[in-house]
Amino acid sequence: MSQYLSDHVHLGDDLTSVVILDQTLLPNRVEYLTLREPEEMFEAIRLLRVRGAPAIGICAGYCLAALAQQRKDLKPDEFRQELHRLAQYLNASRPTAVNLSWALNRLGKRAHAMPDADPPAAAAALREEAIAIHQEDIAMCRAISEHGLALIHDGDGVLTHCNAGPLATSQYGTALGPLLLGKERGMNFQVFADETRPLLQGARLTSYELHNAGIDVTLICDNMASMVMKNGWINACFVGCDRVAANGDAANKIGTSGVAILAKHYGIPFYVLGPTSTIDLSCPAGDDIQIELRDPEEIKSKFYAQPMAPAGVKCYNPAFDVTDHSLIAGIVTEKGVCRPPYTQSLAALFA
Repeated sequence: MSQYLSDHVHLGDDLTSVVILDQTLLPNRVEYLTLREPEEMFEAIRLLRVRGAPAIGICAGYCLAALAQQRKDLKPDEFRQELHRLAQYLNASRPTAVNLSWALNRLGKRAHAMPDADPPAAAAALREEAIAIHQEDIAMCRAISEHGLALIHDGDGVLTHCNAGPLATSQYGTALGPLLLGKERGMNFQVFADETRPLLQGARLTSYELHNAGIDVTLICDNMASMVMKNGWINACFVGCDRVAANGDAANKIGTSGVAILAKHYGIPFYVLGPTSTIDLSCPAGDDIQIELRDPEEIKSKFYAQPMAPAGVKCYNPAFDVTDHSLIAGIVTEKGVCRPPYTQSLAALFA
């Protein structure tokens, strides 16, 4: 894999900025952005210049650490108040991915644990915490990849939706991790990647990552998933997740629940892969997950030379849907594969 696929979010050399690969420009252009202002960071997350739940968490940690470094000359009380304000601001950029609030809360707890520290020392501690989040994600992705690889065999056909590869995480990814790890070990898979309307993460990112890795990938429109399953070409479905409720309901990119329903009909196991940081035991069920609604123009005009719908037509554009736990064969974490009943197996991860 190219180096930028595994180092697409990192702290700037000056420690006061965050450098990201602008994923909105892929696959045609590879450009990095340097984020220094809170508004730039908010916009990068909101507009999906950085996306994927784990990558958002990594980016948020680095953003808060960089902003803390910029403000290390404030008085201690002013520093803590400003840190709290900035964390709340960044957290409002996207409501569904739990890793965003998880990372910001983790840095907040680190700061609260040293109330008597001067701002330079606190800023250094936050930087250490952000780096730890990144390093832990690399280890988690490797472990998830190992556990996921045990669920498939050489030559299998795998269908995936949206993007949960290195670009969405740190290295390997979650849903794509087993495929990339298997390829490194000489295994071959036939992957079918849903294009993932309306922002085309499957077309722009997943097919890009898999093709560059030398994996046999076929891009399909979202409404073709049923056909490839009926043809007998799919042995398993692998998807990532942005939040998993305590009962196993999983929020992921819009269209995921439809894939799960089709897989159930055709007798194909449907797996959700993600780190334990994505599991939210404080959220009882999928109905309690806030679903982000996005700009209608993403449907009507974003990728077209001219609008493909009447100017005044209404649009419903949820960014995510929730897959019911009854459709999920297993939830793959860095600690292993959780099986039903998920209220018990997920809780056991944190026991």
